[in-house]
Amino acid sequence: MSTTQAAEAPPAPPAPTPVRGKASRRRLVPYWLLLPGILWLLVFFVAPMVYQASTSVQTGSLETGYRVTWHFATYADALGAYYPQFLKSVLYSGIATLLCLLVGYPLAYTIAFRAGRWRNLVLILVIAPFFTSFLIRTLAWKTILADGGPVVGALSALHVLDVTSWLGVTDGQRVLATPLAVICGLTYNFLPFMILPLYTSLERIDGRLHEAAGDLYARPFTAFRKVTFPLSMPGVVAGTLLTFIPATGDYINAELLGSTDEKMVGNVIQSQFLRVLDYPTAAALSFILMAAILAMVTVYIRKSGTEDLV
Repeated sequence: MSTTQAAEAPPAPPAPTPVRGKASRRRLVPYWLLLPGILWLLVFFVAPMVYQASTSVQTGSLETGYRVTWHFATYADALGAYYPQFLKSVLYSGIATLLCLLVGYPLAYTIAFRAGRWRNLVLILVIAPFFTSFLIRTLAWKTILADGGPVVGALSALHVLDVTSWLGVTDGQRVLATPLAVICGLTYNFLPFMILPLYTSLERIDGRLHEAAGDLYARPFTAFRKVTFPLSMPGVVAGTLLTFIPATGDYINAELLGSTDEKMVGNVIQSQFLRVLDYPTAAALSFILMAAILAMVTVYIRKSGTEDLV
């Protein structure tokens, strides 16, 4: 080949750009996005949990100092001493969760299918209590349930207090400083946590399914039982969990609306940390409460058959 032909030959194609580096960097993007959340959990969740775990197996006092001695008997001692408060916490929070479901489901159903143009307004009214402090809302119930108030007077006139007193949830003609007052406070404060998941689940149900049930001669109650309620189970499970879990560890309502006989385990933990200054017992109670809630939630999710929906 001559020199002229070599000069007229087309230039060689450029070398292909390596794409392996870009692909690997692209795969790392989700992990970089997760990094702030992981760091947050490590600093504000994992580290305190490890510290509390070490505290629960320490012995000593404020004067001599605490040191890790792997004293696991603290757990047995704490549970043996304060198991009545554990049982009351589960009982009160369970009743409050059931009441929230009974009150919240019809309201969420109405908002989703019957509210029409008033839907946004009703939703605002549901979340409006969040604009007020949790403490102030609970203190307001002391006024609502005060002796000689209109609520207590109406219940007494209707002889409702006679029944509740026979059941042991009120004390004669008094509502404040009784189990009923604590349950009312829990129900009111955590009701929005039940309504919002229920509304979200109900809103996703296709309205044509109700029409199809009617075309198949299903009565309204049958359509609700066979169509609406099963399809809303993810909202029911989410709502009950969002209500039961924080209500079990709550101590504000029992502190302000109950008496010394209505103390929940949250009150005991708060007292052990801030008044008695028995940090190992307080840490052990915290871990026992967390383990108990985790066990109950796991069983509940499996029994409800919604492991893949929550």
